[in-house]
Amino acid sequence: MNASVATDVKSTIEPAVPSEEAAEETEVLRVFIKAGTAAQFVVAAIAFLGLVYVLKLVLVTTLAALLLAYTLEPLVSSMHRLRVPRWLGALIAVILALVVTAGIAYFSYNRAVEFADQLPGYSAKIRESLGGLWSRTEQIERNAQSMVEPPKSGPPPVPVTVQQPQGVTRMISENSGTILDVLLAVGFVPFLVYFMLAFKDHSHLAVVHLFPQQHRLLAHRTVGNISHMIRTYIAANVVLGVLSAILFTVIFWLVGIKYYYFVGAMSGFLSLIPYLGVFIALLPPLAGGVDSLTRTGLLTVLISVVGLHVIMMNVVYPKVIGERLQLNPLAVSLSLLFWSWIWGAAGLLLAIPLLGASKIVCDRVEPLGGLAAWLGSE
Repeated sequence: MNASVATDVKSTIEPAVPSEEAAEETEVLRVFIKAGTAAQFVVAAIAFLGLVYVLKLVLVTTLAALLLAYTLEPLVSSMHRLRVPRWLGALIAVILALVVTAGIAYFSYNRAVEFADQLPGYSAKIRESLGGLWSRTEQIERNAQSMVEPPKSGPPPVPVTVQQPQGVTRMISENSGTILDVLLAVGFVPFLVYFMLAFKDHSHLAVVHLFPQQHRLLAHRTVGNISHMIRTYIAANVVLGVLSAILFTVIFWLVGIKYYYFVGAMSGFLSLIPYLGVFIALLPPLAGGVDSLTRTGLLTVLISVVGLHVIMMNVVYPKVIGERLQLNPLAVSLSLLFWSWIWGAAGLLLAIPLLGASKIVCDRVEPLGGLAAWLGSE
C-alpha cells in the first residue's frame, strides 16, 4: 500500500517526459508558424508594391510638394522671425516660387522656340556630317540583302504613303487622360506646399502623437532628423547645382556654344542626378553646339562634363552632405533602380531622400539595426 502511494506521489511531482511524437508535432508546428510568417511578409510586400504603384500620382505629388516645402522653409522661418504671421509668410513664399517658375518657363520657352527655328539648319549640318556614314551603312545593307534574297522579276512595286497624324497632335490625343491627370496633380502642388508651410508645427506634433506615449520622444527625434536630412540634401544640391552651372557656363562660352548661359545652367543641375546625370547633362551642350563645335570643342565638352560629374559626385558631394547622408553606393543604386521602375523619372529624384529617411528610421529602431548598418557607407 505504501509503495503504491509513493509511486503515485512520485509520478505527480516529476514532470512527464515528452514523447517523440510530441516533439515531432512541436517541430512541425514551429515550421508552420515560420512558413505563415514568411507568407504574411510576402503578401505584405506585394500589397505594398501594389499600393505604391497604384497611388503613384498621389505619392509623387505629395513627396514633390514636401521637398518644395522644405526648400521654402528657410524663407518662411526668416519672415516669421521678423514677426510676419506664418500663414502670410507661406503665402508670400509660394507666390514668389510661382513667379520664379513662370519666369524660368517663359525664358526656356523662348530659347526652345529659337532653337526650333534654327533646327532645319542643324538638321542639314547633321545630315552633311553623317552623310558618309549613312551611305556606307546603306551600301552594306544592300549588299547583304542581295546575297540573301533572289533577284526579283517584273516591274518594281509602287510605294504607298499612309498619312499619319502629326507627332504632337497624335501624342496628345493618345495620352490625353494621362496629361490631364498630371496637370491636375501639378495644380495641387502650390496648395499642398502652402498648407505644409503654414501648418508645419501642427503637422509635426500630429505625426508625433500618432505614436504611443512611451515612443513619442523617439518619434520626435526621428522626425527632426529626417527634416534636417532633407534640408541638408536640398541645400547641398542647390549649392552644387549653382557651382556646376557656373563652371559649365564658362566652359561652354569658351568653346562657342550658343545660349551658353541657358545650356550651362541645364547641364549643371542635370549632372546632379546620380549615375544617369552624366549622360543627360551631355545632351544640352551637344544639341546647342551641333553647328559650331569643332572636334577640340566636342572633346572639351565631353571631358569637362564627365570629369566634373565624377569630381562632384565622389569628392565634393560627400563633403557637402556630411554624415547625415552617408549611404551605401549599392543601396543607392538599388534604390534608384527600384523607384525609377515604380515611378519612372520622378523616382530618380525621390529615391535618395526616401533611402535617407529609411536609414534614419532603421537607425532608431533596434531590430532594424542590421539593415541600417548595411544601408550606411561605414
